[in-house]
Amino acid sequence: MQIFVDADACPVKDEVVRVAERHNLPVLLVSNSWMRGPDHPLVQRFTVNDHPDAADDWIAARVTPEDVVITADIPLAARCVAKGAAVLRPNGRPLDQNSIGMTLAVRDLHTHLRETGEITGGPSAFQKQDRSRFLEALETVIQALKRKASSA
Repeated sequence: MQIFVDADACPVKDEVVRVAERHNLPVLLVSNSWMRGPDHPLVQRFTVNDHPDAADDWIAARVTPEDVVITADIPLAARCVAKGAAVLRPNGRPLDQNSIGMTLAVRDLHTHLRETGEITGGPSAFQKQDRSRFLEALETVIQALKRKASSA
């Protein structure tokens, strides 16, 4: 089991490392440009080219059903869910086979409404409770994957 982080705009990198350390899991921070991140022996940084989808492609090509992916990118989440990975948004909301279709549809609708000027705002600001919800959700996902692996 590994934790892949779509790291360019991820606000919970430190939290990922804290939980990964508790479970001794490798963390792969993937970004389009070099970034300073948590210094920890479990953390590996991968810088891909600056093509907008390069980090997404890198993660999607390597993720397995035993892995966890942290991303706010809905199309990447859909690709990872299709491969059977556990996916969490940085606000702690999980995305799975039951929720990804509607999430993609809402994303596409909001994109269209922004393009036509119907709405001008983006997502709501990241809140303290989002961080707490994320920590709890990541712990829950890892525990579930460990139970699944031990029963297989």
